[in-house]
Amino acid sequence: MPDFDMLVIGSGPGGQKAAIAAAKLGRRVAVVDRPDMVGGVSIHTGTIPSKTLREAVLYLTGLTQRDLYGQSYRLKEDITVSDLTARTQHVVGREVDVIRSQLSRNHIALHAGTGRFVDPHTVALREVTGHERLLSAENIIIATGTRPARPDSVEFDGRTIMDSDNVLALERVPRSMVIVGAGVIGMEYASMFAALGSKVTVVEKRPGMLDICDVEVIEALKYHLRDLAVTFRFGETVAAVERHPRGTLTILESGKKIPADAVMYSAGRQGLTDELDLDKAGLTADRRGRITVDEHYRTEVPHIYAVGDVIGFPALAATAMEQGRSAAYHAFGEPVGQMQRLQPIGIYTIPEISFVGRTEDQLTEDSVPFEVGISRYRELARGQIIGDSHGMLKLLVSPEDRTLLGVHCFGTGATELIHIGQTVMGCGGTVDYLVDAVFNYPTLAESYKVAALDATNKLRQIDRIGD
Repeated sequence: MPDFDMLVIGSGPGGQKAAIAAAKLGRRVAVVDRPDMVGGVSIHTGTIPSKTLREAVLYLTGLTQRDLYGQSYRLKEDITVSDLTARTQHVVGREVDVIRSQLSRNHIALHAGTGRFVDPHTVALREVTGHERLLSAENIIIATGTRPARPDSVEFDGRTIMDSDNVLALERVPRSMVIVGAGVIGMEYASMFAALGSKVTVVEKRPGMLDICDVEVIEALKYHLRDLAVTFRFGETVAAVERHPRGTLTILESGKKIPADAVMYSAGRQGLTDELDLDKAGLTADRRGRITVDEHYRTEVPHIYAVGDVIGFPALAATAMEQGRSAAYHAFGEPVGQMQRLQPIGIYTIPEISFVGRTEDQLTEDSVPFEVGISRYRELARGQIIGDSHGMLKLLVSPEDRTLLGVHCFGTGATELIHIGQTVMGCGGTVDYLVDAVFNYPTLAESYKVAALDATNKLRQIDRIGD
């Protein structure tokens, strides 16, 4: 008889929810993770610390209040790294306590150490002392997450040339910074350091940034970041990064040289699978360390599952949680519905971006007709109250059945607001529901009604001319 019904390798969002779901079904469950990484990458170097850092930046710089109190407004003149990390450490500590409590409350055994496969049903637990012992399980879930990918040609020192993990350990706020990569993580940190007053240069080999987002929203973000003195170098590739006594020099293949105090690489993520000895379990990973799974998050070995960032896109904490729960249910034959197709995407730049459904470009490419309804925060009393006159909400509406095809939000609270649109879309609601609904006043949620009225007025005009 195996030691456990389920063994979870990794205690991040996916691993936690898988373990708790299995425990709620009355199963014997264990989780393996390093003692300093309870909660996973998400808690220690990823989602939670970066979003907490963003809140500290917004609060201390007073950036969002400058429309009301003037462009020179600042809550604290000389913001230090310790000012920023104090809040981060507090939140991370509290979150770790919450996770430990949840695991304990559900009688889940937490084994401190790292795991590697010995055979398809057995994992060798290497404890901090170096001692190894074997743990066997009927089912195993891999939820090890990812680490920042590092180009072999770059000499990282964690202080002047760093990845997104090292940023949280900076000794001081750099006066100037080069960020290589204009993906989600790169742009989140670019906007944070720009808000702190760093002169930021973003280098991206692609012709643009965040190509998963609505074009109008990206243009608005670019405008805001340029206003904070961010320089963009699109279509450029880094040839070399040199470290000098007075800073760094980033040399581009085009011949440009960019001096800066620090360089941060945001060049994708690498799955944390290289020390798992996957071959002993009959598994393989691709060159980015990712594991292939089916619609139930089951690997090539039927009783071994993988969830979270280690399986690739969309690599979000929110989706990892649902994947973990779904995998645990499937492993024990518990009925589970398929994850909703409509998954909201949240990008914590300054200002925030969030969307659900398709973009204008995707609809046009698919030859799907649509009408656009827009609401701008400056038209809302709540927008004036909070000092955000730049935010916007966009609805993409089908003229045929009046359903929502996409919702795109840019500005304060975008990642919260998007769930109204997600719910209406998920329930098959129409733009008419939003027109007829009553929203609290004054709120940013009113933007849905304003945008819905804008869209329906355009549809009415089309109908009138067509008649």
